[in-house]
Amino acid sequence: MKCTGKKRMLNAYRGDFSDTPAVAPEFWYYYPAKLLGVDMIEFQRDVSFHQALKTTFEKFGCEGWGVAFAGAPNDKVTGRTEDKWLDDDTLEVRHTTRTPRGILTSASRISRDEPAWEIERPIKDIESDLPAWEIASLGGDPAAMDVSPLVKAWEEVGDAYLLEAWLGVPFFDFFAGAREGGFEAGIFDFMNPDLEPKLRELQARYARQLILAARRICESTPLESLCIGCSWSCNSLVGPVLWREWDKPVIKAVAEEVRRHGRLLHVHFHGKCMETVSDFAEMGIDCVCPFERPPGGDVHGLGDLRTIAKLLRGQTTMSGNVHTVETLIRGGEQDVRREVREVLEAFAGNPRVIVGTGDQVGRETPEENLFALMDEARKHTRRSGDVEPDATADACKPRR
Repeated sequence: MKCTGKKRMLNAYRGDFSDTPAVAPEFWYYYPAKLLGVDMIEFQRDVSFHQALKTTFEKFGCEGWGVAFAGAPNDKVTGRTEDKWLDDDTLEVRHTTRTPRGILTSASRISRDEPAWEIERPIKDIESDLPAWEIASLGGDPAAMDVSPLVKAWEEVGDAYLLEAWLGVPFFDFFAGAREGGFEAGIFDFMNPDLEPKLRELQARYARQLILAARRICESTPLESLCIGCSWSCNSLVGPVLWREWDKPVIKAVAEEVRRHGRLLHVHFHGKCMETVSDFAEMGIDCVCPFERPPGGDVHGLGDLRTIAKLLRGQTTMSGNVHTVETLIRGGEQDVRREVREVLEAFAGNPRVIVGTGDQVGRETPEENLFALMDEARKHTRRSGDVEPDATADACKPRR
């Protein structure tokens, strides 16, 4: 029995063999927008994200993952958004949020060529803005979350790919993403002993909010997997010490809740990762991506891939590793095929692998390189020594 794209992904997350390895390039914004023939403003504002991903995965005949969103209702705040065109190609969006503890302002810009970026963040002064921001960001009730958008998107995607429920980001990103000055200001705040009590209290509250959101999703939707992303929370930026202190406990607590419900947790952890690979298995994460190669990451080919397979101990699935720039954009088909072979050789006999990309596929990527990625992986059907044929057939059947 031939597996569906979604089933191959789920098998890999669960540590089950499929007929062929799952292949999941990270098609996020750039390539789907290119295929649909829309600019980034239209894509982010008017296009159904999960449907755009479905179109893209189906074009290339591959597996994949994507996310759908739902939020907790918050009747403690009101907001106003104002759009202003700065020129023919750039839109500025300003937000005003009113809370019982004060008013917050923020702003972003988006261009026809690039996704939105922040130009003003809401927490400008810790003493005056943090109480208001806590109400705005954590004042909602996850138990009252409207999960119907998740269910609708899941039904529309069907078996085409693995659609996951977006939970949020690690704690450092949650705080620093709202802090004026961004990453740099966040680092100084986390190193300030006078702020530690407030940050500890906020960390506990944020973890509780994510756990409750995960519980609501697991109890009220059929979605098999939930996702935590990242911005700066990785070894390349916050480093392993701060990550283990502030982000690891939150992700681990969420993983425990998700696993308690028999669901799966996928964590996006870009940049360098080798120093914390062993942590991923310890935390109970089902899948981590994208295990980037240098210079953005620190996975140096076959040797490091074998080390990763050993450190994950068959507990966590590795997804990714084909270089999105040096290989997919600047390289040729043989370069792509070589990196695919390295991934599959390192995980030979191990079902916990997904051939993917080292983060988002750029719009400049030649189609022939993407088709080579799929084709090379498809050549590596499971050998008879990996799993009995009947077991492979059973693994491709949907679970009841």
